[in-house]
Amino acid sequence: MPTQKYDAIVIGARVAGAATAMLLARGGARVLLVDREAEIQDTLSTHALMRPAVHLLAHWGVLEPIKASTPAVNATQFVYGDEVFDIPLQPDLGYEGLFAPRRWLLDNVLGEAAQKAGVELRTATICCDVLRGPDNRVTGVVLMDRDGNRYPIHTDLVVGADGRNSSVAKLVDAKETIRSDIRSACAYAYVDGLPNSGYRWFYDVNSAAGLIPTTNDQHCLFVACPPDAFIGKFGSDVFTGLRTQLRRWDTEVAEQLDRRSFVEKPKRFLGAPGHMRQCAGPGWALVGDAGYFKDPLTAHGITDALRDAHILTETAKTSGFGELFNYQQTRDHLSAKLFQTTADIASFDWSLTQLQGLHMNLNAVMKAEFAYLQQSLTPSAQAA
Repeated sequence: MPTQKYDAIVIGARVAGAATAMLLARGGARVLLVDREAEIQDTLSTHALMRPAVHLLAHWGVLEPIKASTPAVNATQFVYGDEVFDIPLQPDLGYEGLFAPRRWLLDNVLGEAAQKAGVELRTATICCDVLRGPDNRVTGVVLMDRDGNRYPIHTDLVVGADGRNSSVAKLVDAKETIRSDIRSACAYAYVDGLPNSGYRWFYDVNSAAGLIPTTNDQHCLFVACPPDAFIGKFGSDVFTGLRTQLRRWDTEVAEQLDRRSFVEKPKRFLGAPGHMRQCAGPGWALVGDAGYFKDPLTAHGITDALRDAHILTETAKTSGFGELFNYQQTRDHLSAKLFQTTADIASFDWSLTQLQGLHMNLNAVMKAEFAYLQQSLTPSAQAA
């Protein structure tokens, strides 16, 4: 295959990569989007989108196909032991509420929008090396197809959106700036037939859970605990473990689960260290978990992935691909407190009263994040 040239090459075609590729192409760039999988299917996720994520999807014009099969969320409930707080979510800014789409839906909606914008998609393809110029600037990638054929492609910008174990991050030698070894262990399952009562978050000593309404009238149920307690709580029977853990907070829902089967085999995630990496350098950038991964217990990963796609592409639009320092600076400013608060929550080293304080801190950080996005999306900000 002959050497080719693109303005940008994005490695990883899930939520962070597809959104970044779409936005770059809408800005006039010639973009190649690459993914190692032959088809973008489902992946482990809490699915919950927070207000900044829904706002961005609506602004980009890609919310409608998600709304078609995913119910709106108009309330949030926090349960701390025996104490219950119900918080209504008022519809605003032109959309009905929050949403929690399955990843096979969200990632493909963004991928299709990217291709509609002119992005070229290559699946079953791996990035196995980067090209560098005489000044050590990244100038392209070496890709490998399913037959083992390797070929170089030159570009002005390589974007790594290939997850927390990012190959691109390793190839460009992106340094970890913050690391946290605190993590929770989780079990996830899907159930149908439950009423949509919004996001429901449950907490008790050394335990947390969530019930999240998602696509096709299903709910994602996840239960989390410290990793060293996981075997004791779940053993080899995750089905029973999930019901047993939920029963401590909501006996009515647990009894409904006793009368039905989960619609998919439960999945386990025993946790992983959190990191913030250098996310921009000469000729390269990282978005999504590749640049910034935190424990899923605060259900904020997808929101941050979409946010960082926006920040990166807006920085490139105003400063060019060669000057991405502002992307790094803004990402760090918006993320550092969220990263630390998430680690504090995932530690399970709190009383229920202390946890409520951590959630208040989390809410303040998310409000600041949303205020930044609202300001950055105003016509005056875009014209500046």
